[in-house]
Amino acid sequence: MSTLDGFERQPSRVHVTEVGPRDGLQNEPVVLTTAEKLELIHALVAAGVNAFEITSFVSPRAVPALADAGELVAELRGLDGVHLSALVPNRRGAERALEAGIDAVVMFVSASETHNAKNVNRTVDASLAGFEEVARLLEGSEVELRGAIATSFGCPFEGDVEVAAVGRIARRFADLGVRHVSLGDTTGMATPPLVTERIRHLREVAPQIAPTLHFHNTRGIGLANVMQGLALGVDRYESSIGGLGGCPFAPGASGNIASEDLVYLLDEMGIDSGIDLARMIEAARVATRLMGRDLPGQVSKAGARLTLSDCSAVPTARG
Repeated sequence: MSTLDGFERQPSRVHVTEVGPRDGLQNEPVVLTTAEKLELIHALVAAGVNAFEITSFVSPRAVPALADAGELVAELRGLDGVHLSALVPNRRGAERALEAGIDAVVMFVSASETHNAKNVNRTVDASLAGFEEVARLLEGSEVELRGAIATSFGCPFEGDVEVAAVGRIARRFADLGVRHVSLGDTTGMATPPLVTERIRHLREVAPQIAPTLHFHNTRGIGLANVMQGLALGVDRYESSIGGLGGCPFAPGASGNIASEDLVYLLDEMGIDSGIDLARMIEAARVATRLMGRDLPGQVSKAGARLTLSDCSAVPTARG
């Protein structure tokens, strides 16, 4: 395994956070009941998933699919060894998350001013100032503070996003004591060179931050971007079962990389995720049934590489 400019070697173990219950469902025309969400989450837990971005404490009017945030967290608090995080846009969202008993709150902001205005109706600086209130609220609690930067690789309204804009936000998060920051590829604009640029820059300007990579497969290179992240030593990724997902405030934001496809890739590379691929495929089929449509994930359709077929069931060519 090679090194890159002295950075870490390709990791031997990768931490996968399942974002399907939040990012996967927020933009779907089918709104799952709390009971249906629990069925899917329990299937994922059975596969070995132990970290979830489970919901978002935003206005139910803005994202009706996540209106049951408090109820869902309450139902899941008893799951042993399972870590639950939730997005919060401001102090009020953090208060609701704290009341629900969440393990970690994720403060989210866009690197693009236009997308942040569409997403939370605030300027980037106003969002960052509000996060100082969130940090004060959580002082003395056991709730972890995390960060997420949407449109880290490009904006559907503004185009290219300067790497310095991502770095500035990461430094502000670091000043608040945040150690885990997700770089969100909101509309699938990431490419391997951009991944390299962003990760190198973060290591220069905010070395205390452990980056998480969150890719969408909008343009078909989500797993290529994962490969680049692995080459850079990044060991934290977010994905969505079945490839569900998309942002309601970003045109063309199709699904995340599929969790089962990511686990398959890691397995084939000899990288441990602690997740059982066969059971992830079962969970993807649960998601397909609940959503009532074909989902973008590939491995749940084809099976693992050595999934064999009965040759007697296939006609033999003549002539």
